[in-house]
Amino acid sequence: MPRAAMPPSLLAVFTAEMATARTPGPLPQCWRAIERAHILSQPWAMPHTRTHAVMLRLALRERDTREVLGQLIRLAVAAPGSAAGKYPTGNTGRTRAGLTTPMPLPGDLAALLAEAGIALHPNPGPAGRE
Repeated sequence: MPRAAMPPSLLAVFTAEMATARTPGPLPQCWRAIERAHILSQPWAMPHTRTHAVMLRLALRERDTREVLGQLIRLAVAAPGSAAGKYPTGNTGRTRAGLTTPMPLPGDLAALLAEAGIALHPNPGPAGRE
C-alpha cells in the first residue's frame, strides 16, 4: 500500500532542497541539497526516485562515471524500496554511501520526519550530522 502524500512541512523543505540542487551553482552546494532532499524523500517512492534522477544529472555534470553507474542502479531500486518500506534511514543516496548503509540523520531533518510521524529506524554513529 502506498504511503500518503508527503506532509506539507516536509514537502516545503524537500522542494526548497530540490530547487537548490537543480541550480547551476557550485556542485558541493548542489550535492548537499540533493542529499538532504534524498533523506526526506526515502519514505515516498516518486520523490525518492526524483532525487536519484537529479543525482544522476549532477554526476553527469561532474563526469563521474562511478557515481553515474551508482545512480542508474539506485534509479531502478528507489521506488520499489520506498514502496516496501525498505530503505536505509539517513542514507545520503550517493554511491560512496553504500546502497543499504543507514547513516545518522541531520538533527533538523530527524525532527521534521519525527514531527510528520515518520518512524525512524535506529542508525549507527553520532546524531546531528549536517
